Amino acid sequence: MKITCIFSLFALGFLFSCKKKEENINFHENYFPLKIGTFVEFKVTYIYHDHASGIHDTTTYKLKTVIGDTIIDNAGRVAYKYYRYIYDEINQEYKVKDLWTCINDQHRIEFVEENQRIIKLVLAPSLYKEWDMNAFNSFKPMLAYYENIHKPFQTGGKVFDSTVTVIQQITPVNLIEYRRKTETYAKHIGLIDKYYKDLSIINFDTLQPQRGEELFYKVIDYGVE
Repeated sequence: MKITCIFSLFALGFLFSCKKKEENINFHENYFPLKIGTFVEFKVTYIYHDHASGIHDTTTYKLKTVIGDTIIDNAGRVAYKYYRYIYDEINQEYKVKDLWTCINDQHRIEFVEENQRIIKLVLAPSLYKEWDMNAFNSFKPMLAYYENIHKPFQTGGKVFDSTVTVIQQITPVNLIEYRRKTETYAKHIGLIDKYYKDLSIINFDTLQPQRGEELFYKVIDYGVE
């Protein structure tokens, strides 16, 4: 009986100690603040290349993301609506483009984009942290990791004091292809910059792509509505 009591007390003490340690950890969850009304506005540039057809088209537009009301997702978790608006230049107003959901589940920032669950961030950020963004969907594994943790970052003519960059996809420049996909997040704001290139090239030359896509997000405004 005494042994059982001692073991029980030890187990409770261990669990309390672990919980206290976790409470003392700064997970830096404010890199993606889930507060209703939080918005970020971007200038988006999309470029499509098809050298054989003589096509190198560039499209620019404004995109706005807004954290909306909470909902209960299919797993019974409290998630947030994540509105994406595109600016209608003719009518001079934003119109809904997509409605996704986002959630902070055990310090994982997850998005459901078109019924596909993607892990955008795993907090707290660390140079040793690596995760599969597609662990909860049917896509091929995509390993992500951090660079430039808590470093200043400049984009869209603005400088942000504390940011993290997530490397989502990268291949070393080689003879025939170049792929690089990154997202940068700022404290108290969320996503501020997106860089995406997936190109077929010749002789290591990324400035003269033969085929592929480029996509860039640059923050132009942010706040709480």
